[in-house]
Amino acid sequence: MNKTVETGADVTAFINSVADEGQRADAVSLCDLMARASAEPPKMWGSSIIGFGSYHYRYESGREGDSLQIGFSPRKGQTVLYGVDAANADAGILARLGKYKTGKACLYVKRLSDVDIGALEDLCRDALSREVPKC
Repeated sequence: MNKTVETGADVTAFINSVADEGQRADAVSLCDLMARASAEPPKMWGSSIIGFGSYHYRYESGREGDSLQIGFSPRKGQTVLYGVDAANADAGILARLGKYKTGKACLYVKRLSDVDIGALEDLCRDALSREVPKC
């Protein structure tokens, strides 16, 4: 069973609970940016991920579930961006993005001031335009 599922938790309350003032401000900005890029309202996924949009997946094994299309989570010392997989992203957008690190299917950003906001919004739109990965 997928642990990261959409919940009815309050997004604003979660953002307000972020201890670091800078990360809290970044979370508000990211929330606005991803809502604009996706045309979807923010929703909590699990206890610490804010997601936008969703898709249904089904593995050949029969396991299935729902996941967020794009989202983020303010973690200690950095913000994790989900669904904006650098391995599949447009190289031109990544070249403009600025300072970030990559993970399996996510990007890690220390502060939004380290990245180009226009490039980040383009990256979100690029991720949303791609076909949902087959499982």
